[in-house]
Amino acid sequence: MRIAALFAAVAMTFAAAMPAQAWSSLYEVYGVAEGDMLKMRAGPDTGYRVIVGLPNGTVVRVYNCESSGAVQWCKVSLKEARGLVGWVSRSYLREQK
Repeated sequence: MRIAALFAAVAMTFAAAMPAQAWSSLYEVYGVAEGDMLKMRAGPDTGYRVIVGLPNGTVVRVYNCESSGAVQWCKVSLKEARGLVGWVSRSYLREQK
């Protein structure tokens, strides 16, 4: 019994120490109009400032999504620049194959 409890405690410690990226999924920006970009915002709503524009084909890591009004917003980071984190509309993301 003690070994099982010790194992569970160790497993929980490692899980808590793992970075959020370990559970993220890769998605691709798509469906943005020609000449436009998907706006990555500082928060999950259009009232937040724009951090950067993302063209179609940009690969992002999705951490979680939440609804704000009728729009579902996802917290993302760029695949190649994980330090750049913001929120984008879920409508313009598709799971990367």
